[in-house]
Amino acid sequence: MRWQLPLFAVLVNGPSMAPTLRSGDALIVRRGEDHVRAGDIVVGEFRSRPGLLVVKRAVEKRDGGWWLVGDNQFVEDDSRAHGVADVIGRVIFRYYPRPFRLS
Repeated sequence: MRWQLPLFAVLVNGPSMAPTLRSGDALIVRRGEDHVRAGDIVVGEFRSRPGLLVVKRAVEKRDGGWWLVGDNQFVEDDSRAHGVADVIGRVIFRYYPRPFRLS
């Protein structure tokens, strides 16, 4: 078992979470799925695309994972295209460019 810090940083890349988040936003994420609820912004990994981390909104639990969608209705690069995802952690705040609490 590998030890990991409870918090980690991610950088948003792409328009799928606009207008809530924009490409270039830097986020702090709390590792773990324990406190994730529907409506939270999370970092996950689609089972059909291992190794690719995504920032999306958790909608509901399905098939032992989470159904994740982006806030941008014109971008469908989410569970509608890739199925369920495993959540790695919940986004707690944006620290760049404008600090803002998201949880």
